Amino acid sequence: MRSEKLVTYTESFLEYLFDVRGYSEVTIETYEIALRQMVEVSHFYKEEGRWVLDITPFRFVIVKNSKKTIVKKLSAVRSFVKYLEDQCHMQVKLVSAEAIKVPQSLPKPIEKHYITEVLEEANVEEKLLISMLYGLGLRISELSDLKLTDIKEGWVQIDGKGNKVRELPLLDGLQHLISTYLKQRAPKKYLFEKGSSPMNSAQLRYKITKLFKASGIKATPHQLRHSFATHLLNNGARIADVSELLGHETMATTQVYTKLGSIKKMQEYMKAHPLANEEPRKVPK
Repeated sequence: MRSEKLVTYTESFLEYLFDVRGYSEVTIETYEIALRQMVEVSHFYKEEGRWVLDITPFRFVIVKNSKKTIVKKLSAVRSFVKYLEDQCHMQVKLVSAEAIKVPQSLPKPIEKHYITEVLEEANVEEKLLISMLYGLGLRISELSDLKLTDIKEGWVQIDGKGNKVRELPLLDGLQHLISTYLKQRAPKKYLFEKGSSPMNSAQLRYKITKLFKASGIKATPHQLRHSFATHLLNNGARIADVSELLGHETMATTQVYTKLGSIKKMQEYMKAHPLANEEPRKVPK
């Protein structure tokens, strides 16, 4: 994630503060600590002719600092961006410099090794159920409503909250699992069916909780969705991309959610998800 170009710019900025602005060593050290933290986790990339500095991951890193410390660190970042614009003649968009409200009671994510353990013991239907929730970050209601016609050519179309539609990329392993499941179970209209009707949210939720409970783990479908987001962010995915994948309206206002807008975003997602590098496993019938 660390951008060497960003490192070079921050070093030049610190030299500028000392040589040109005449800042004291103590002040420069304070700037250096903040900028070093920011550089390690933030995203710096070029988009539509201008540079974008997305410091959202940095905001999460410093969220437990005191309010005074957070203000100082954000001030250092803003001064750095002003330096890039005024002294380096760069157009820079600073993302997430505003206040972030973090929910106080987020569900605890499930550690990946626990999910892997449960997957090893699951049958093909159970494995697909977990993989759709954890691999795509779906809401349980979205999975209940998922039709076979919504899955095509490496993408799945999701009808989310408020009639917002988004398209999500399917990992190779998940595509293989879907194909295996369709051959074995042959559903008619919906991905998960009971008789001629789709399994409802309660039925799917029961299967998940029962499956994890058998391995001594307390888990819910929403925890799998939260684990999807947490593990992507921990592996370097951009917050804007994760929010788009989740279908969060707060990041895209009233826009209709569609599939990721560029090959680069697709590649970032594929590299970031913990399941992306796993070989498809054989599943019990």
